[in-house]
Formats: sequence, C-alpha cells, structure tokens
Amino acid sequence: MSNDSKIPARMTVVAISEPGGPMVLKPEKRDVPVPGPGQILIRVRAAGVNRPDVLQRKGAYPPPPGASDLPGLEVAGEVAATGEAATRWRVGDRVCALTPGGGYAEYVLVHESNALPVPSGFTFTEAAAIPETFFTVWHNVFQRGALVKGETILVHGGSSGIGTTAIQLASAFGSYVVVTAGSAEKCNACLRLGADRAINYHEEDFVPAVREATGGRGADVILDMVGGDYVARNYQAAAVDGRIVQIATQAGAIASGDFSRLMVKRLTHTGSTLRPRSTEFKATIAAELEAKVWPLLEQRRIAPVMDMIYPLHEAWRAHERMEEGSHIGKIVLDVG
Repeated sequence: MSNDSKIPARMTVVAISEPGGPMVLKPEKRDVPVPGPGQILIRVRAAGVNRPDVLQRKGAYPPPPGASDLPGLEVAGEVAATGEAATRWRVGDRVCALTPGGGYAEYVLVHESNALPVPSGFTFTEAAAIPETFFTVWHNVFQRGALVKGETILVHGGSSGIGTTAIQLASAFGSYVVVTAGSAEKCNACLRLGADRAINYHEEDFVPAVREATGGRGADVILDMVGGDYVARNYQAAAVDGRIVQIATQAGAIASGDFSRLMVKRLTHTGSTLRPRSTEFKATIAAELEAKVWPLLEQRRIAPVMDMIYPLHEAWRAHERMEEGSHIGKIVLDVG
C-alpha cells in the first residue's frame, strides 16, 4: 500500500445518531479506514447531498451490506492512500467518486474503478456534485431508456440535481427536452440549461402540454422520480414504443394505471436503484461516462448546477434545504 504520511488516525464524520429529522445528523470522531485490495482512500474535500441521504436519515433507506453506515454517495478530493492491486491512481491525484456510503467524512474508501478524474478547471465542490446524478442519468436515460438523437425526453423534476443533469446531457446528445417543474423560476432555470419546453405543473397538466409540444406524438423517454398518480399520466404522455424509467416514487410507490394503454402503445416501464448495484456494474458506467461525457465536462459544455454549499458540520442545514424543495441543482458539503 502506498499512502500519504500525513494521514491522521482519527477523522471527523457526520453520522445519523438516530432516525429522524435533520438535527439527528451529528459530528463525531471515527478511525480513518484503511484501503483493502483494489480500493483507494480519498481525502474528502467536498461531498454531494442527495435525496437517498435524506431517506437514510429517516430510517427508510438502509445502506447495502458491507457499506458504511454514514450518509454520502458522492465525493471529490485527493487520493490519500491506495490498497493492494489498486493501480489506476496515485497518491495526490484529484478524483471524484461514487460511493456506497460514507461520504459525510474527511476520508472515505471507494473501489478505484468507481472514481474518475476531477475535470480540469472544476473545483472540488463542483466535482462532488457530478457522480451520483451523472451515473444515475447515464444508466437510466441512455442505457435503460435508450434515448437517441432526435427523440423527445420528458424529465419530471427538471430543476433537481437529476433533472438539471438530464436536461444538459439529453440536449448535448441531440434530443428534444421537455421538463416539469414547480415554479416559474424553476421552469426558467430549466430553459436556460437547454430544455426546449418547461411545464409548470401547478398551472398546467403535463399530459396535453407534452402532446402539444410534440405534435401529438408524445415523449419517447420519460424519466420519473414522482410515481403515484404520475404513472397513469406518463402512459398517456408517452409516444408509441415509449420507455418510462422510474428512479424514485416521491408521491407514492403504489399506483393504478390503464395497462391497455401500455399494450396498445407497446410501452416499456422499467426502473432501477443505483446504490445496491455491484462495484463492477458501476465501473462499466464510469467507463462510459469517461469516454462520452467527460470530454463535455472538460470543455465545460455541461456542468453541474450548484445550489448551495454548507460546511460538513452543518449537514443538517443541507438536509433542511433539500426537504424545503426550493433548491435548483445540487447541494454540496464543503469538507475542507
């Protein structure tokens, strides 16, 4: 193992003291972990905040077996140590990484294949806002949803971290992008990012709006994090041979729908969760991102939309911000 001689024995983390509201997030001291075979230890400079962190804090999203009990699914920082057979990175390299947990800490372990270089010119706080949403959008929109140039995508929650990423990537690869969002401010932010049509769902029914925006065809791909009554409405808004990809169910996991519409339109309704997937699976996404998306980041043709940055010890404020629902883009913790 090679390592930075300045690695301390103990580190500050933010842990979930008990299931509950934002104030259960409390700083504490823990031992700095040691990388195993194929792993790297990252000195965390910034950590992204995501909705699964909120669900975990509430006791509704336990970490997968073997993962850290700390929240935090994405980080950016420097490689502080490398484990046996970890050959890609050297101590001091600037990386951002998808983690199975443990990001709310000064140090975190990840498999070397789940890390990517910090794009040139990006700050650590910007880089920490990339992995979770870019891995999620790439897998669900382009792999599962099979979106191709010239097709229409409908993105629900367009102003979220996932939504702002999906808008930029779909637009960059030549798709027509329709989004839903909950205010005029959020709709305008989506349009500035490259959305072709933004629907304020408080003022407009997205089903006729999507049909009108697509000349009656409907959306080829629908990225949905809402669930509930959106399921049946997505079937109405989808084009023939449309693909609906479910990545969350914020309005409820139980829904009823007209399945004759699914049959007549030959729809595909699929979904996924990323966190429990294997290290090897995530490595395949990382490789595709590095080949196809990293050049766009390097040219700054796309970039994560930054909402607010909080210090690590104020992670509770970041969670409050996320639960308020007024954020546009990514919320990040500055670990220092």
